[in-house]
Amino acid sequence: MSKATRPAARPAEPHAADSHDLIRVHGARVNNLKDVSVEIPKRRLTVFTGVSGSGKSSLVFNTIAAESQRLINETYSAFVQGFMPTLSRPEVDVLDGLTTVITVDQQRLGADPRSTVGTATDANAMLRILFSRLGKPHIGPPSAYAFNVPSVRASGAITVERGARKTVKATFNRTGGMCDRCEGRGTVSDIDLTQLYDDSKSLAEGAFTIPGWKSDSFWTVRVYAESGFLDPDKPIRKFTKKEMHDFLYREPTKVKVEGVNLTYEGLIPKIQKSFLAKDKEALQPHIRAFVERAVTFTTCPACDGTRLSEGARSSKIKRISIADACAMQISDLADWVRGLDEPSVAPLLDALQQSLDAFGEIGLGYLSLDRPSGTLSGGEAQRVKMIRHLGSSLTDITYVFDEPTIGLHPHDIQRMNDLLLRLRDKGNTVLVVEHKPETIAIADHVVDLGPGAGPGGGTVCFEGTVDGLRTGGTVTGRHFDDRAAVKESVRRPTGALEIRGAGTNNLRDVDVDIPLGVLAVVTGVAGSGKSSLVHGSLVKGPAAAEQGVVSIDQSAIRGSRRSNPATYTGLLDPIRKAFAKANGVKPALFSANSEGACPTCNGAGVVYTDLAMMAGVASVCEECEGKRFEASVLDHHLGGRDISEVLAMSVTEAEEFFGSGEAHTPAAHRILERLADVGLGYLSLGQPLTTLSGGERQRLKLATHMGEKGGVYVLDEPTTGLHLADVEQLLGLLDRLVDSGKSVVVVEHHQAVMAHADWIIDLGPGAGHDGGRVVFEGTPADLVAARSTLTGEHLAAYVGG
Repeated sequence: MSKATRPAARPAEPHAADSHDLIRVHGARVNNLKDVSVEIPKRRLTVFTGVSGSGKSSLVFNTIAAESQRLINETYSAFVQGFMPTLSRPEVDVLDGLTTVITVDQQRLGADPRSTVGTATDANAMLRILFSRLGKPHIGPPSAYAFNVPSVRASGAITVERGARKTVKATFNRTGGMCDRCEGRGTVSDIDLTQLYDDSKSLAEGAFTIPGWKSDSFWTVRVYAESGFLDPDKPIRKFTKKEMHDFLYREPTKVKVEGVNLTYEGLIPKIQKSFLAKDKEALQPHIRAFVERAVTFTTCPACDGTRLSEGARSSKIKRISIADACAMQISDLADWVRGLDEPSVAPLLDALQQSLDAFGEIGLGYLSLDRPSGTLSGGEAQRVKMIRHLGSSLTDITYVFDEPTIGLHPHDIQRMNDLLLRLRDKGNTVLVVEHKPETIAIADHVVDLGPGAGPGGGTVCFEGTVDGLRTGGTVTGRHFDDRAAVKESVRRPTGALEIRGAGTNNLRDVDVDIPLGVLAVVTGVAGSGKSSLVHGSLVKGPAAAEQGVVSIDQSAIRGSRRSNPATYTGLLDPIRKAFAKANGVKPALFSANSEGACPTCNGAGVVYTDLAMMAGVASVCEECEGKRFEASVLDHHLGGRDISEVLAMSVTEAEEFFGSGEAHTPAAHRILERLADVGLGYLSLGQPLTTLSGGERQRLKLATHMGEKGGVYVLDEPTTGLHLADVEQLLGLLDRLVDSGKSVVVVEHHQAVMAHADWIIDLGPGAGHDGGRVVFEGTPADLVAARSTLTGEHLAAYVGG
């Protein structure tokens, strides 16, 4: 009997596992999203566009990335979850097809004084191992080269409980690389005591002049006055020698004040711990101003600013110490490492080489490893975070980027695009929130949100290809191919700010005149010296006070969920006073952080329930129904509205409300006009600052500073986070500032701003030690005609010149 013949082979059915090729989002309602449903293709590059505040970050970061992170956290044991941040599930009906998400956002790197580019990446760790193996003389393990590790020596008796108990002598040594004079900070501080207190007054008379140290403060002033070590009624200048020592330098000591156990500590160590332990740039503006007045920072004389001990600096490889290596420009350091031929540490050299080369690939070869991480811009910090992912062997990961082209010259954007495509081609899903048309153009898939911002946004206006976006009729599509024209006629300068011999960072003895009375743009590739010139020589230069320079930089807005546009801009003060005057009560009643706060939720509007390692629950306060104020406060009205209704208004509504009628308040109306001018008319006055996008925060800061009396405004990349349609509005605002008699200096890469300038100063020609020179000064038309620099070439291509 013959075998049965095999039937003809059928076409293979698609494997079930291959059907999961989409990330599906249905019914997303986070922040301003209105039941958004999208399907995002995996292993493709998807760009999310839309005006600032349209809901891009809410969809990508607060929904997709947040849920992926929450699900990963749930795979750990309850014990481990207890040590991790608790995340609640985003408001969304269905989230399907998620993969592990790696988020590369614009959050600044840690602003600790000891945090540097080297410590924020793996480069410093590998360098320390390298010197511990090859350095001559050999001084110890890798920790001996670490400026964050102090040397420790100990000896004494220890009891060993094993069988028969016995006491043995033991010694312990650990060699660290920390400079013991500056404790690894690189700078030492000298405190001006006259800025801390008025020695002609007693403690009872309010001698302290430190911000926040009020005479009735239980934790600060009263602990000094009632400690028993000092006479609170004696002027400080009449303190005895012992009292002065206890006042300034006493070691922490337990004292009892009104039956409460508190710690008394000398004023100098207390100031050092509370104000000087943080990076100066990370402090709130009024605290930073106090620190700049009271404290002088000088380079540590013991380590010459290297942060390292003498032993760590003495150990060298080919006449280079670890301090020398960290001070090198990273591109030069990569060449030095490439020249080391040591088979015994070959794997380490390969890994270090890849890490340093990644800096160059990403356009950060001009940095040095000893650069404090708190001084990096948002764009630089984001690219530093990217470095560890470039050589990763992981695939099928979802990478999420928040405007990766921020801070990049048009010349560098192509390089960033290549990196995004490289991550995609390795089999990863790449999601990018972006405004720049050069990056939107490389997308496989585009999701456009809008049509407006805030309450006017939160819907998907378009989903498809780039070509479809161009013809889709959305705000982004209509402005996608917008190109600003070079000005035909430019304003004439009314004077000039002279900068002579500027040498900050990589600047090479630069002499330049910045014209006054016009819109001047300082440009150049990333790392060419723009910020060093403008902030180092103009903002902090001798002419700053004389000309009234107002600087609006990219530093983050700090504020809790209790902070909102009304409190940040100072708008709430005139509003509270207007309510108080109309009702004959105290202004403090109309503050949700003071006397008027709802007693149940303490003015937060919600009650937070902590569930340990489970996600905490925030429920609307039943007492005030989320209005944040005590019921009796809401009985007081101004123009027919109570304070909670006013805080729920948008800027546009409030501008009309306070502009005329019974509620007419000129001080409030002026601030609201400035908020509307910068395009924030849709924001509600009481919206928490924590919910604002990066672009909204930058413009909120701009609106606040516009109220200051200054003759020269310095703006650092004001187009950050701005949609193509909003750039036009920004240019109109800059024109109004100049036409009102101000001088405006803008550090910018956006070609539309360059084309609109009256005068351009171009730095370069390259980055780091290849930059630091002025390569062009003149009008935009001259720059386009000359095409003598990288900026000139890209601007000419942009305007079609």
